Order: sequence, then structure tokens, then C-alpha cells
Amino acid sequence: MHYETSVPTVLDRFIQQAVMQVLQRRWDRTFSPHSYGFRPGRSAHQAVAQAQQYIAEGYRWVVDLDLEKFFDRVNHDKLMGRIANRVEDKRLLKLIRAFLNAGVMENGLVSPSVEGTPQGGPLSPLLSNLVLDEFDRELERRGLRFARYADDCNIYVRSERAGQRVMKSLTRFITKKLKLKVNATKSAVARPQERKFLGFSFKVGPEVKRVIAPKALDRFKHRIREITRRAKSVSMQTTIEELAPYMRGWRNYFGFCETPEVLVSLTRWIRLRLRAARWRQWKTPRRRRAALIALGVRPRLASNTAASGRGPWYLARSKALSVGLSNAYFKSRGLPTLIDGC
Repeated sequence: MHYETSVPTVLDRFIQQAVMQVLQRRWDRTFSPHSYGFRPGRSAHQAVAQAQQYIAEGYRWVVDLDLEKFFDRVNHDKLMGRIANRVEDKRLLKLIRAFLNAGVMENGLVSPSVEGTPQGGPLSPLLSNLVLDEFDRELERRGLRFARYADDCNIYVRSERAGQRVMKSLTRFITKKLKLKVNATKSAVARPQERKFLGFSFKVGPEVKRVIAPKALDRFKHRIREITRRAKSVSMQTTIEELAPYMRGWRNYFGFCETPEVLVSLTRWIRLRLRAARWRQWKTPRRRRAALIALGVRPRLASNTAASGRGPWYLARSKALSVGLSNAYFKSRGLPTLIDGC
């Protein structure tokens, strides 16, 4: 089997997918219940909910472990040894070895890879769970409370001192036993509300609540700004068609938060950006007045608003634009909301 890069070809992906389905059926039931990534019937939301439960039970310090370039650092011989313990068929072992030796791009040149599972390959997530199963078992043996999703693992303890001790001993275990490396700059012992786990963080008070992590909010706003900035040169419908799938996907994932007010304010902010973009499109007072009247705004209000010297962002909040470009208007054009009833 010949590969030109570590990105699998269509045929390779098809074969990997078939191998993965067979092996996953056999292996999945043997994996830890605390492992949530790339497994049938398991999700990131379940991992976040499990973390939330630990915090609610009084484990209010987190050992946040990040494995450095995990996919690139998996040792092939060690991995093949683990697979051979579970697979007897020599042809299947040979095929998996061929996938692993697919070669990676280095400065534009192809070289056979000695470490790393081919990223993007359907088999990679299953093999990563196999590698980290040893890590899961070690955490269970020590009686630690943890949730792992792929190479993102959070361990919950009762004190900072316990956290530092766990961090030190697990770093040693990961380095010496698993031959992997902990990314020290991305790992930390901290309060859960200071860290993010799978895009979420936690608000700790009388109740522990799931909140959207600040970085995830920043990324969302950055993407919305990118799309709505282009709105001045394309139709409103085109902009909404670009926004809609992104907003729906984001809502499906981050709607799991327990701070609905954030989702309400983000939905309102998106509509304001669209109103401001539409106002810019109309350009002249005459066109603005005509457009507002066509949208059902009373002529006098339309005239006063069109004659205003205020900027688009200020006028996006005006009564005329709220009436002409109402919530119902955006809904009729297919713009989703981030929460029902908003």
C-alpha cells in the first residue's frame, strides 16, 4: 500500500472506516466509563456534565492536563504491541501498520513516520483511545475522579495541594510509561472556573452552572463579525444563509450552557449587526427613507431616521429599524436564534 501524504486517500479512508467499525465493536466495551471522546453513544456534553457533578460534590480544584501534539507522538511499536494483544489476524495487523507508516509531510517532503497516528484518518480516534486506555486505568487505580475526551483530560480533587501532587506524579507516568509529553504551558492546577473544558467553564456558587468559556465566546463573535462585515457588499439573504448553519451548529453545542441570558444577548447582538449592515447598504438619506417606508415604517419616522447624522451602530437600535427590520422579519428570512422565544 502506497501513500503520498499522511492525509488518507478516498480508498484508504474507506478501508480504515471498515477496519475501525469492526475493531470498535470489539474494543469499545472494554474502555473506561470516564472516556467520552469518539465513542458510540458518548459525547462531549456528557464529559462536561460529569465534570460539573464532581465540582458539585466538593472536588473544587481541577488538574487540567493537555498532552502535547498527542497524535504526532504516539510510538508505533508500543501501539502495535497493544493492538497485537487484542488482534490475532496477522493480515489485519499488517494493514494497520501500513496505515501508521503512511508518512507525514515535512517541509514539503514525504518521510515515513515513526511516531503519530495519521491525523484525519477514521482509525486515528479509536487508536488514540486505545493508547490512552492505559492512562484511564491508572487514574481509576488511584481512585481519581476524572473525565477525558480524546487528549483533553480533567481530574477533580479537593485541594490545591492534592492537585499539585497529582499533576507531578501523572506527568511522570505520562512521560515514562506512555512515552508522551505533557504540554506544561497549557496544563495547570486551578479552580474550575479559571479553566475551560471542551469549550465550557463553570460558575461556582451555591449551585455549579455550566457557562460558555470566554475563548469560545470570542471565537463565535469573531466569526459573526467576519460574516456580517461582508454584508455591505452582498444581499441580506446571502448573509443570513451563511450565518444560519454556523448559528445552528453553535447552538446545538453551546445551547448546553446554563446561562440563557448570554444566548439572548448574542442573538440580539447579531440582529443589531445585520440592521447596521443594511443601513450602510442603503447609503443615501433618500434610499434609506424609501426602504424604511417599503418595510412598513411610518413616513414621518422614516424621514426623521433617514435624516439622522448618527452612525449605523447607533441607528441599529432605533425604533425605525426595529420596526422595519424586526425580529419577525429576520425569522421569515431564515435567521435562527440561539435560544427559543428570543
